[in-house]
Amino acid sequence: MRVLRCFSHFCTLEYPTVVFICSCLCGAPPSGLSFVNFIFVFIQTCCHPLCSDFPPSAQYRRLFLSELIKQVRTVAQVIGAAETSHCYKSYFLPGGGAVTLQENVAVISEGTTGLVTWEAALHLAEWALENQQYFTNRSVLELGSGAGFTGITICCSLAPSSFIFSDCHPKVLHKLSENIALNQLDPQVRVEELDWSCVTEEQLRAVGADTVMAADVVYDPVVVEMLVSLLCRIFAISSPDVFICSTVRNTDTYRGFVQRLEHVGILHEVLVKNARGSEYFPYPLYITLYDPM
Repeated sequence: MRVLRCFSHFCTLEYPTVVFICSCLCGAPPSGLSFVNFIFVFIQTCCHPLCSDFPPSAQYRRLFLSELIKQVRTVAQVIGAAETSHCYKSYFLPGGGAVTLQENVAVISEGTTGLVTWEAALHLAEWALENQQYFTNRSVLELGSGAGFTGITICCSLAPSSFIFSDCHPKVLHKLSENIALNQLDPQVRVEELDWSCVTEEQLRAVGADTVMAADVVYDPVVVEMLVSLLCRIFAISSPDVFICSTVRNTDTYRGFVQRLEHVGILHEVLVKNARGSEYFPYPLYITLYDPM
């Protein structure tokens, strides 16, 4: 039996005002920060070694300091650094340590969207940490790995027996390899060029996997067609557990994906998370889960 498990969440187009929260560091102040607390927050964030070694984008730092200044009211700090084409983003893991990625600042750059981390990747990584049985001591294949966040998180936290990152864009593969090296992953990790439109049966057999996963790959009807075709070929060779996590930006596109699965006879289960459980990673709270069925 071929079963595909899908995650989906609906993304609104209206972005809420950013709310600065410092309660995790020094307690929520009733009205502004004292100077002492400001220094503590500043040292624990802007002066943190992780931020110094792998700085976020200048835009993010300006926004963070702007919100911090609003809390202090009497203290100001100016970042004069010019924005660069890339930056570092770091995510602390619940078991200790952190995943650090180099990403492009622009969402679309160099002809691809694969040089940044998308919300669905954060959600899938969070789900994986809560469902370790599908990843620990198993061979895992990730389709469309992009910047590599989900896979690197799994490799750092869940000890798969082997892990194959895959993508097709040369720039993405290069950035992906850099991020894997940056996080010092074990040798059993591999990066493969996998073009869904022309992948061979020999490639798929050589890859082999107990678990196949992908995040934010259901965004275009042409891509959906190639993805479903690839899944059919994978299921013809073996019977892995397959997990697809998607941000539903266009309900017609997502509905088309579901219909294609039904057309080719791939059974699927929509795993809906109505309320957030563990909040490990900062995918936006204004995103809710959407069940298209």
